[in-house]
Amino acid sequence: MKITVIGIGNIGGTIAQRLAAAGHEVSVASSRGGEKLIEFAQRISARPVDVRDAADDAEAVILSVPTEAMPDVAAKLRGRIPPTIAIVDTSNYVPGLRDREIPELEHGAVESEWISNLFGHRVIKAFNSINYRSLQGKNASPGTPGRIALPVAGDDADQKRLVMGLVDLVGFDPVDGGTLADSWHQQPGTPVYTTDLGKEQVQARLSLAKPAQTLAWREEKRHTGFPGQR
Repeated sequence: MKITVIGIGNIGGTIAQRLAAAGHEVSVASSRGGEKLIEFAQRISARPVDVRDAADDAEAVILSVPTEAMPDVAAKLRGRIPPTIAIVDTSNYVPGLRDREIPELEHGAVESEWISNLFGHRVIKAFNSINYRSLQGKNASPGTPGRIALPVAGDDADQKRLVMGLVDLVGFDPVDGGTLADSWHQQPGTPVYTTDLGKEQVQARLSLAKPAQTLAWREEKRHTGFPGQR
């Protein structure tokens, strides 16, 4: 499969590396480009591309950039992505710390629905509920006891199925998280966020999510940041 990953940080870089190692034809892009992108691509046997060309010949595009960078990426790609391509959003909105405040999200819009509107394209939400350290070091083969499960939300059944397959390939059990409108159930602060739970527990905890949990998480991060950041 031909897959482009935009963003080569802790999440995007790990996903790109795993997919390339599994034999997929991986391209990587970064808003900064330059030698770092080229060196990373060479290290994992991927192809460096410009963000504007990220959807060319791709079957899936994985967005792994800060939420505040999404409008810029969308402006470069809008109208260049065929409807059959799966766009995967791995981001989380962290206002006042990593992201500038985005009025629509501050007033209750679902993060991935907002991103979907930016791109004018359906989006699948995945890989946002796991800490990058767990993504890097706690992957496991299918059937391994205690294998971590990750929810996948979206409106296109075929594209969701494709992304669930990628989650499995990267080393985690995929769980159907419902529609894109339901994707707030896996946002930061909810009972499945960075908890490293198995499939049955994730399925049960998705129903326990409340919007107030994410709002409280955002407010806490505004004041405390992430561990080791201050």
